[in-house]
Amino acid sequence: MILSPCAHEKEIVRQLALGHWPQAVPTELLLHAATCRACGDLVLVTQSLRVARANTLAAARPAAPGTLWWRAQLRRRSLAVERIGKPILGAQLFAFSLYLLVAVGFLISQARHGFGWLLWLQQQHAEFHLHALLPRPFLNSGPGLAFLLSALAALGLLSLITVVLSVDRK
Repeated sequence: MILSPCAHEKEIVRQLALGHWPQAVPTELLLHAATCRACGDLVLVTQSLRVARANTLAAARPAAPGTLWWRAQLRRRSLAVERIGKPILGAQLFAFSLYLLVAVGFLISQARHGFGWLLWLQQQHAEFHLHALLPRPFLNSGPGLAFLLSALAALGLLSLITVVLSVDRK
């Protein structure tokens, strides 16, 4: 085992740094690198690292700046739409639950007072007059039914407005 450096090592390092190895190197230096273990290892390691660096640089080519900017804008917009969509979904679910609550309340109210207005619709004639549009069971059922019907209509309208406003306009 020899610890002293080879006399040709500096020249080989210089040739490798300049990128002349092995095309523009004197033949005696090529023969020395083939016979000297330290110089041969130096050439092998340097060329291996140079090839690995070239492969890494070729694989790591970033996309064009315009493409990167476009992707960033697209990501920013999609995150904004997602952030805005969460409260809208909550409002839709709230409106739908209120709509169902009013509908259940209406059905319970009609179950207690009887479905007299359904019977009226079945017995109606083919002709309608303006005074016949409000059935007697509706007028006799009290203010509860009128309130439930108006609340049901208002919540239906609120649900419709919420859905229309939440649709993505493109």
